[in-house]
Amino acid sequence: MINFESVNIQWLGHAGFLLTNSANQKVCIDPFQVEGSSYDPVDIIISTHEHGDHCSLEDINKYISPDTEVIGIAMAKEQLTTLNCKKVHFVEPGDNITVKGIEFNVVPAYNINKFRSEGVPFHPKEDKKIGVVVHMDGHKIYHAGDTDNIPEMNNIKPDVALLPVSGTYVMTVPEALEATKILQPKLVIPMHYGAIVGDQSMAEKFKEMANTSVEIPTKD
Repeated sequence: MINFESVNIQWLGHAGFLLTNSANQKVCIDPFQVEGSSYDPVDIIISTHEHGDHCSLEDINKYISPDTEVIGIAMAKEQLTTLNCKKVHFVEPGDNITVKGIEFNVVPAYNINKFRSEGVPFHPKEDKKIGVVVHMDGHKIYHAGDTDNIPEMNNIKPDVALLPVSGTYVMTVPEALEATKILQPKLVIPMHYGAIVGDQSMAEKFKEMANTSVEIPTKD
């Protein structure tokens, strides 16, 4: 686990995180292939987009309760409306939403140079997939989602940035380093490796080359 001031940040593997504030409110983002046998329900679950490693119903259901509220995008409606939860909030980039007293700024996440075929990005801007800025205890925690280094990052100014570094579908290490210069966070936690693509060596390379504080997450 990583502590940033009063906020606890637990890596669940790949792009999954569990954030806990000083009031013990829990926000789970993109759980996927989560290890373990028992799970406490959380207050809020966020799915940044519909792909299976970010909208895994098997893993989301590990953390859900009838009182949990879920935040996701319209392209994941078919999956998210099956959940036994209090409410599903469908959002798109540019939205600001407050759920259970926690503020969320919804930001874009898309590819500019990662393509599944000629001219067709893995994460097209028009799909309105998201990253999210979570406000906890006066701090801004930015989960970038599946994205490249995009112009909209200029406006985010987070305290903590959870950034993908594995390339192929998301930023490469050099691209994440450039994004860090734009974002200027106090802390970066590299992510999106160890499951579909990439491994810890990419996070280590990022830490080696970064000019800001970096913590490599561990599952604990």
